[in-house]
Amino acid sequence: MFELDRFQRRVRTSAPHARMLARLSSAVMALLISLTAAVAQIVPLSPSPPNTPAIPPLPAPGNTATIGSANLSASAQFATDRKPIRSGLVWRVLVESVDGSPPRIVARSNDAEPVFSLEPGSYVLHAAYGFASGTKRVVLGPQGTREQIPISAGGLTLAGSIGETPIQAAQLSFSIFVPLQGNSEGRLVGNAKAGELIRLPEGTYHVVSTYGDSNAIQRADVTVESGKVTDATLHHRAARVTLKLVASPGGEAFAGTAFSVLTPGGDVIREAIGAFPQVILAEGDYVLIARQEGQIFSKDFKVESGLDRDIEVIATK
Repeated sequence: MFELDRFQRRVRTSAPHARMLARLSSAVMALLISLTAAVAQIVPLSPSPPNTPAIPPLPAPGNTATIGSANLSASAQFATDRKPIRSGLVWRVLVESVDGSPPRIVARSNDAEPVFSLEPGSYVLHAAYGFASGTKRVVLGPQGTREQIPISAGGLTLAGSIGETPIQAAQLSFSIFVPLQGNSEGRLVGNAKAGELIRLPEGTYHVVSTYGDSNAIQRADVTVESGKVTDATLHHRAARVTLKLVASPGGEAFAGTAFSVLTPGGDVIREAIGAFPQVILAEGDYVLIARQEGQIFSKDFKVESGLDRDIEVIATK
């Protein structure tokens, strides 16, 4: 306080200094006021928050439906007994073009009872069950719809035997035909393997079974009923023979021999090359010709159903 009082007393005793100090204080205050106003114009003391766009909320978990779509639920049943078809279906949803071009596929499914999410409109719903199928025109509204297609179809399994002995599946092949205008093999439906389930439209079919790769062939007509599986076994009358060219009965076979199996009338049934090739032949009479190093040998032989054996040609000089 002593120093302050002394300072204040000195200021009061000097009038010119007091007037100079007053003028200087006024100038400093004016400068500070002007600088504050300028800074306030450049950077507002309380800036408003920037106008940022709102972020849309995330979709709810598990919601995969397209906006504006509707559900088309589909199922199929056998036409006769109305039992549902639980497997083997291939579904397609098509849209017909206004310019006459082929319909365009917009959805597929292999499920037994699929659900398609589609835009409301007109569609063609197609269900394939093997070689059988069903089609239905559908108008899908915003609320969705459920459609069921009846299919007149059944199943067919094929097998072969010689007498009571089953033939191995790998040695059999089948061809299935639809009879047309008196021709039992009018139109080929498809080929099949033994034990395979073939789905077919309800009706009567002509089946050709081939045992081996020669002339052991059997034919039969089978009927397929809607909603049922038909098991058909074709009975062959054939045997497997092993061809040999030997110097004496029971001797060692010559390698590289060319064989030809002919009917008594001269028609070639099968040709093979080797020391002892095997051939499956239908029962009946045959002529065997063997060629070895420019020489030709022959023998007549008979095939009996179910009797597999060796056929030896003696290379006589």
